[in-house]
Amino acid sequence: MALALSTLTAEIAAAQVGSGPTAAPMPPALPTPSDRSFHGVIELAVNATDTDHQVFSVHETIPVQAPGDTVLLYPEWETASHAPTATVAELAGLAISVDGKAIDWRRDPVNMHAFHIDVPKGSSSITLDFQFLAPAQAHLLRPDMVIVPWQRVLLYPAGWYVRDIPVIATLALPPELTSFTALSFHAIDDRALGFQPATLEQLVDAPVYAGRYTRRIMVGGGAAEPVALDLLADAKEALAVTRPEVDRIRALVDQGLKTFGAAPYRHYDSIVTLSDVLSPDGGGGGIEHLEEGENNLPAAYFTHAAEQLNNLDLIAHEFVHAWNGRWRQPADLWSPTFNQPVGGSLLWVYEGQSEFWGRVLAARAGLRDRRQTLDKLAMDAAIVANRTGRRWKDLQDSTNDAVFMAKHHIASPDWQRREDYYAEGVLLWLDVDARLRQLSHEERGIDDFARIFFVKDSTPLTRTYTYRDVCDALDKVAPDDWATFLDRHLHTHSADEAIAGLARAGWKLVYNDTPTETFRQDEEESGGVSFDYSIGLRIEPDGTIQSVQWEGPAFKAGLSPGVKVLEVGGQPFSTRLLSAAVKPASSKPLRIRADIGGHKRVVDIDYQGGPRYPHLERIEGTPDRLSALLDAR
Repeated sequence: MALALSTLTAEIAAAQVGSGPTAAPMPPALPTPSDRSFHGVIELAVNATDTDHQVFSVHETIPVQAPGDTVLLYPEWETASHAPTATVAELAGLAISVDGKAIDWRRDPVNMHAFHIDVPKGSSSITLDFQFLAPAQAHLLRPDMVIVPWQRVLLYPAGWYVRDIPVIATLALPPELTSFTALSFHAIDDRALGFQPATLEQLVDAPVYAGRYTRRIMVGGGAAEPVALDLLADAKEALAVTRPEVDRIRALVDQGLKTFGAAPYRHYDSIVTLSDVLSPDGGGGGIEHLEEGENNLPAAYFTHAAEQLNNLDLIAHEFVHAWNGRWRQPADLWSPTFNQPVGGSLLWVYEGQSEFWGRVLAARAGLRDRRQTLDKLAMDAAIVANRTGRRWKDLQDSTNDAVFMAKHHIASPDWQRREDYYAEGVLLWLDVDARLRQLSHEERGIDDFARIFFVKDSTPLTRTYTYRDVCDALDKVAPDDWATFLDRHLHTHSADEAIAGLARAGWKLVYNDTPTETFRQDEEESGGVSFDYSIGLRIEPDGTIQSVQWEGPAFKAGLSPGVKVLEVGGQPFSTRLLSAAVKPASSKPLRIRADIGGHKRVVDIDYQGGPRYPHLERIEGTPDRLSALLDAR
């Protein structure tokens, strides 16, 4: 019977060959980017004054390079996201003229970010007018603060490396705002800025921030490569930074230079927004650049510093990226344009090692004390140790996440895994440091690797690196089979192997019934209470479940994100009541009543382990390599 069915199926399929529709031929490919001279200069004028509608208006003039089909590109791939997160859907009103005469354009049938125009012979300039309709949730254009991401307010000709295209830009802003950027500029009048000529690559790598309530503090680097802390706030009160806090930022810059050596920048602006509009959940977010860092932090970052334990290494992370990511960049992540796809195979270096150095430099500079640093590392380790998705998806595969997961909701982070090269990268590089110390009899560590790998030479452009380059640099510090060592981390399906660096550094992950202050603040930022490591869920104050640990007790009881818990043990739900119900080690299941898809159900969660919160604990009788790593240089 099976043989007959197989034969029949094959005959049916064969009968379809050549009898149905055939694929239409693909249109001609877009011009391939080439490292060649661009004749003339693009003139870019951006008007960022329409705060009522959050609309940026753009007037751009591009010198004609050749007659015939000319392709203009709207940037799609963004450096910080490592993904095609800039969308042409936000561009509108595009009107194009050549030498003052309106001309029709047509969108490429395959690449929606590409526009074709037919340029007549003898033409000299192409003029564009369009609008960038900023998404309301981004809050880029407000009366008291404006953020200008250049990649959203320009088009550029296909066929050149962006580092070969010169641009002169002007920017109109609301009145009485103070501007910060790594670009050199001058005031044209009280509302407009003129920028010195730059390459398109340099322009996009230096967004402009402008604010009404601002403050600039020089924090190091000396006269040769000065480093500035540029603060922009929604209210003047948020700018109250104490002398000890400034001293810690200065110590951060000093520790960074001691770790990595010569600065890869001419000057550096650490741009910090202090805004609950830009950071509504209390968490921070950043974007890296060669000569500036974007750091979006809560308004209370300086005024209530004790409540910012999970944000204390953001500035450090972005500062490290000047070396790790912008000066030195993975070969498959580098691209000649903003529209070429990139690969992320080394994001565990680019992002993972930057996250690691953020933890370390924050400790060395005193931004976190030793206990706070250990507590943050305990949270990293707990995340890594409880990633059930490692069973099917290794760390190396997670480096692809940026491309297909960006801006998409993830229902089960621990099972699907999302950009785990951050937290797991911390543990990986901790293990590298511990192994270097072990091999060198405690004489050398990851600082020695940094001074070899990130050393600045006379090359003015980005230097790319490969996996082999990473292994070779490690081998110069302490000879070993580093490819095998790193492959074990990148491809392991074992939680014990993923956190092996803790034991090698002299510490272990443990759980007890008391949350650390760092853990508690993380709960506040998430808007829920975490029972991730006990009953396996995170829940909001109104009883709505935010997330459920895959195959954890809550999962096995039939609970999922979006379910609303109504009662705990017969009493109306509260997070306090649920915490109390989890607390005792009991032989009885935890009984709740919940709304599951519109149906009220009683659910028993089979769990008797009591509360479990992550901590780090010394392994007696072993070298304390972690403390040696965290000590200031």
